[in-house]
Amino acid sequence: MAKKTLDVNVDYVSRVEGHGNIVVEADGEQVKNVRFEVTEPPRFFEAMLRGRPFEEAPLITSRICGICSNGHVLASISALENALGVTPSDQTTLLRQLLLHGETIQSHVLHAYFLVAPDFFGVDSAIRLVETKPDVVKRALRMKKLGNDMCETIGGRAVHQVAAIVGGFGKLPDPHGLRDLRRRLDEAMDDMDATVELFAGLEMPDFERETEYLSLKAEGRYAFFGDLILSSRGDITPVRHYREKVKERVVDHSSAKHVSTDAASFMVGALARYNNGRQNLSDGAKAAAERLRLDELVHNPYANTLAQIVETVHCVDDSRRLLSQLLDNGLSEDVPLVEAKEGRGIGAVEVPRGTLYHEYGVDREGRITEANLIIPTGQNLANLEEDMWELAPRVLPQGTGKAELAMEMLVRAYDPCISCSTHLIDVRQAGTAPLRPLRRGEEAL
Repeated sequence: MAKKTLDVNVDYVSRVEGHGNIVVEADGEQVKNVRFEVTEPPRFFEAMLRGRPFEEAPLITSRICGICSNGHVLASISALENALGVTPSDQTTLLRQLLLHGETIQSHVLHAYFLVAPDFFGVDSAIRLVETKPDVVKRALRMKKLGNDMCETIGGRAVHQVAAIVGGFGKLPDPHGLRDLRRRLDEAMDDMDATVELFAGLEMPDFERETEYLSLKAEGRYAFFGDLILSSRGDITPVRHYREKVKERVVDHSSAKHVSTDAASFMVGALARYNNGRQNLSDGAKAAAERLRLDELVHNPYANTLAQIVETVHCVDDSRRLLSQLLDNGLSEDVPLVEAKEGRGIGAVEVPRGTLYHEYGVDREGRITEANLIIPTGQNLANLEEDMWELAPRVLPQGTGKAELAMEMLVRAYDPCISCSTHLIDVRQAGTAPLRPLRRGEEAL
C-alpha cells in the first residue's frame, strides 16, 4: 500500500500581525520539510535613519509598529542617550516605565482576548464572541482602553507618542490625569481577577520542547529595562555586546532574518521573561501564575499567552506603585540640554513580544550615520520553526484540519508582529561601513 502523503499549507495565518505562511511537507509518517514563510517585503528603516538628526530617530522608528510604537521610542531614546552620554532623571525613568506598562497591558489584552481566545471557544474571530460572550468582550475592551489611555496620558498619544524625548519629557503629564489613572487601575483589579479566572479554565495544548530563553536582567525587579541579557541557561551578556549572543542570518524562505545564539535558536517574550524573572513579579502576579498552573520553568510555547496574563497583572500592580510614587513626589521640569557629539550607543527594552535592540552611530553634528534594529519577532522565528518541526509529526496523524489548527495556534502563541521583523541592515552609502560588534573590553561611547 502506498504511503499516504499529508501536507499542510496555510497561506496568510489569521489573527496575527502581518503575512506569514505555514508549510509542512510529509511523506507517510516522515516529515520532510517545515517552513514558516515571511512573505512581506523588507522595510528599510535603518536606511531611512541615515543622515537624519538624532532627535528624529525616536519619531521615525516608532512608525515601525502601531502596537509597540512606544517601545521603539524608548529603545531609540536609550540608544541615543548611551551614544551622547545622557543620564535620565529618576522622574523620567518612572514615567518611561509607566509608558511601557501601558503599552504592555493593551498589547497583551489584545493578543490574549482577541487573537488567542477564539481558538479555545471554537470560533474563527473575536467578532463571533460578541454574540456568545459579550461580557468577556466588554471586559477586554475596558482593559485595552485602560492601557491605551495610560499611553495617551503619559506620552501625549495612545500610539506614536510625542512626549518622551532624548533626556526626558518634552511635556509632562497632567497630575489630574495621573490621579485618574491611579483610580482606574484600582478599579481594574476586578477585571484582572476575572481574566485570570477565564484563562485558568482553558487547557493549553500538551506540547513541550526544551528551549533557551533570553530576556533583560535588572537587579531586584522584573526587568522591562536593563543593561544585561540573561539566559535561562545561566549565562549573562552585557547589552553592549548583544551581537555576541544574538546573531542574525539570512534564510532563503523568509524576508525576515533568523536569529540564534552560537548554540541554537532561542525564545524571547513574556514566557522568556517569566522563566527568567518570576521571582521578581508582584505578589498579585505570582498568585495569578499559581492559579494559571504555571511552573517555575515552562517549556510549552502555547503557555506564552498565560505568561502574558501574569505580566498584565504585574503591570497593573506596578503601575499603581509608580503612580503613587510620582504623585507623592510631585512632577518637575527636568529636560537637560543635549549636545550633539560623535558616539555610538545601544539600547534594549522589553516590549510585549520580547527584547528589542536599537543601535546607532552618531557623528559630531548629531546626525545618524548607521543604525541596526533587531526586532523580537525576528528573534523568535527560528525557534518557532524548531517547534513546528517537533510538533508536526504529532499532529499530522490527526488529519489536515486539526494539524492546520494546531500549527496556527502555535504561531499565534508567539504573538508575532511579522511586518516589524522584515528589516535589512546592510544598505549603506559608498564609503561607509556597517556597524561592527563591540569587542570584549571595548565600551560604547
